[in-house]
Amino acid sequence: MGEKIKNKKQFLIHLFVWTILYAVILFFVYSEGKEITLKICFRIGFAAVVFYTNYSLLVPNLLLKKKKIPYLLSIIALLITAYLIISNVLYFQLYRNQFLIDKRLSKFIIIIFFNAIIVIIGTIIRLYEQWIINDRIKTEIEAQKNKTELKALKNQLNPHFLFNSLNSIYSLSVKKSNEAPDAVIMLSELMRYMLYKANDNQVLLKDELQYIDNYIKLQHIRIAKNKNVKMNIRGFISTQKISPLLFISYIENAFKYGTDFNGNTEIEIDISVNGDELEFKAINIIGSRAKDKENSGIGMKNTKNRLELLYPNKHWLTIIEKGNKFIVDLKLILD
Repeated sequence: MGEKIKNKKQFLIHLFVWTILYAVILFFVYSEGKEITLKICFRIGFAAVVFYTNYSLLVPNLLLKKKKIPYLLSIIALLITAYLIISNVLYFQLYRNQFLIDKRLSKFIIIIFFNAIIVIIGTIIRLYEQWIINDRIKTEIEAQKNKTELKALKNQLNPHFLFNSLNSIYSLSVKKSNEAPDAVIMLSELMRYMLYKANDNQVLLKDELQYIDNYIKLQHIRIAKNKNVKMNIRGFISTQKISPLLFISYIENAFKYGTDFNGNTEIEIDISVNGDELEFKAINIIGSRAKDKENSGIGMKNTKNRLELLYPNKHWLTIIEKGNKFIVDLKLILD
C-alpha cells in the first residue's frame, strides 16, 4: 500500500511538472506572435518520450547496473533516433543570417543538443532518486542490525549476571550462612527487574538505581569484610530515563576483583546526576584474584558495544589503572 501511494505521488509530481513546462513553452510561442501548431506540440511531447526512455528504461536497466558502455551506446542511439524522427516531422525555418551554416548540420545540432539536455536532466533526477532510496535502505538495515546486536548483547549479559550471582549465593550456602535465604529473595527481585523491565528500550533512572542498590545489598550479604563497600548517589532524580543494565557489568567487575590478599573488599560506586547529564564511577582496589583470561571482561566488552550503539556521541568512557586502583569513569547524556 505504501509503495502504491509513493508511485501515485511520483506520477502526480511528474504530471504537474510536464504540464507547467508545456504551458510555459506554449505561452512563450504565443507571446512572440507565432502560431501554435501541431508540430510544436509534437516536439514538446516527444521530449517527454526521450526523457522517460532514459529515465525509466536506460538508467535503471543499464547505468544503475554499472553497464556504462551499453548505456552510452543506447544514449547515442536514442539521440540519433530522436533526430531522425523530429527532422522528418518538423520543419525548421532558419533565418537568413545563418546562410553560412549548412541547414542539415544546423538542424542536427539543434535537435541533438536539445534532447541531450533532456537526457542529462533525466539521468540526474533518476540517480538522485536512487541515491535517496539507497540511503533509506542503508538506514533501515543499520537500524535493524543495531536492534539485533543489542538484543544479542543483552541476551549474553543476562546469563553472565545470573552466573555470577549464583556463584555468590553458592558461596553463602557452602559457608552455611543464615543469610543465604535472604540472598535468594534478593536475587529473585533482581531477576524480576531484568525479566519484566530491562527488556524495554529505556527504563526510569530511579528504577535502574534501585536495581543497582539491590545488587550491592546482595553482595554485602556475600562479603564478610564489606565495610569499605560504598555507594553514593547525588543529584535530583525525577523522570529521567536510561537504557537498562549499562552499569551492572562494571559493578560486577569491581566486586569480582576488588578484594585484597587479606580478604578486605574496597569498592566505591559513585553516581552523580545533573539534569540530563549522568556520571558513573566505579573504583575498586586491584585485588589478589587471578583473571580468567578466557571469560574475563565479557560483560564489560558487551556494555562498551551497547554504549556505542545506544549513545553514539553521547557517552565518554574512561577505564584506567591508577596505583592499586581500577577506575571506570562513564559520562552519559541521557535521552
